[in-house]
Amino acid sequence: MTQSTEQPVGRSVPTSADVARLAGVSRATVSYVLNNTSAVRISDPTRRKVREAAERLGYVPHAAARSLRAGHTRIVLLPTAHIPVGPLYSHFFNELQWALRRLDYTVVQYGSLGLDGDGAARAWAELRPVAVVSLGMIALTPHGVEVLKRSGAKAVITLGPGLVEGAHALVMDQSGIGGRAVTHLIGRGCRRIGVVMPEEPGLEMFSGPRLAGARAAAAEASAGAGVRIVPLPLAYEEDSAAALAARWRALGLDAVFAFNDEYAMLLMRALQDEGIGIPAQTAVIGSDDLLLGRLLRPRLSTVRIDMVTGQRLAELVDRVVRDPGGEPERHDLMDSRVIHRESS
Repeated sequence: MTQSTEQPVGRSVPTSADVARLAGVSRATVSYVLNNTSAVRISDPTRRKVREAAERLGYVPHAAARSLRAGHTRIVLLPTAHIPVGPLYSHFFNELQWALRRLDYTVVQYGSLGLDGDGAARAWAELRPVAVVSLGMIALTPHGVEVLKRSGAKAVITLGPGLVEGAHALVMDQSGIGGRAVTHLIGRGCRRIGVVMPEEPGLEMFSGPRLAGARAAAAEASAGAGVRIVPLPLAYEEDSAAALAARWRALGLDAVFAFNDEYAMLLMRALQDEGIGIPAQTAVIGSDDLLLGRLLRPRLSTVRIDMVTGQRLAELVDRVVRDPGGEPERHDLMDSRVIHRESS
C-alpha cells in the first residue's frame, strides 16, 4: 500500500518561526543555518538543532521569498541538450552541476526544444536566473544576452564555436579535432580519406567544423601529396553502416576519420564484416578516447579531447556573479591530441 504524502486538510504549512520555537533560537539564526550563510558564526550544536527541528517539522525554505529578500536568485540555468551527447560531455556537465551545488547555487535544467535564440532567452529570463550557461545548440544573440541581463542575470556564458557580444565565451575548437585526425592519417601514408558526417539532427554544429578542419589539414599537406577528403553521411544504425561498408571498395578510400569513437566502432565492425582489413586496407580514427575503443581489436586510434574541468567553469560562474561589471572573457574550453593505436 502506498503511503499518501498529501498534507491533511487544515494542517498549516510550517514556517521558520515554528522551527525557531522548536529549536529554541531566533528566526535569524534559522535563516543563517538553512541558507548556509558563512558570514555569521554559529556553533555546530546550534546548527544541528536547527536542522533537526526543520526536518521534524518538514520545513524547507521558500526559494521565491528568499530571492525577494536578497534581490536575486541563486539559480544557474543550464539549457538541456537536444542532441545526442557522448560520455565526455555528460561527465563534464555532471561535474559542473556538482561544483555549482557546492558553491550554493541551485542548478535548473531547462528544456528548450523548439525555442530559437531570442525566444529561449525570454523563456529563461522568466525564472530570473543569476547565471545562464548556454550550450551552442541555442544560438543566443546580443539582444538575447541583453534580455537576460535586464532580468537580473549577472553572468551569461556561451559554449560553442563562436563569440556572442555581451556574453562570456567558452570556445570549443571543433575544427582542430578534424585537423589533427587527418594530419595523423596523412602521416601514416593515407591519401584518400573519408570523413563521417552523422545524419542525426543537431550534430552538424560539431561535424561541420570538424570537416572544415580536415579539409584545411589536407590542403596544407596536399602540395605534393594529392590528399582527397570525401564526406561520408552515416546514421548511427547498423543498416546505415553496412550500406556504407558495402560500397567501400568502390569509394577507393584508404582511411576514415569517423567523427567520434562511437561512429568509428560502428563503422569498423561493418567494414570488418565486408572483409576489409583494418588498418591494412583502411585506417580508422575516432575521437573522445572512450574505454571501449581500447578494448576493440584492433585497438582504436582516437583524438583525445582534454576539456577544462566543470569545477573551473563553476568558479568562473561564481566569479562573474560576484563581479558582473568586467569585460566579457574568452576561454578555450578544450584542447585535443591524437592517441595512436592499432587501427591506424
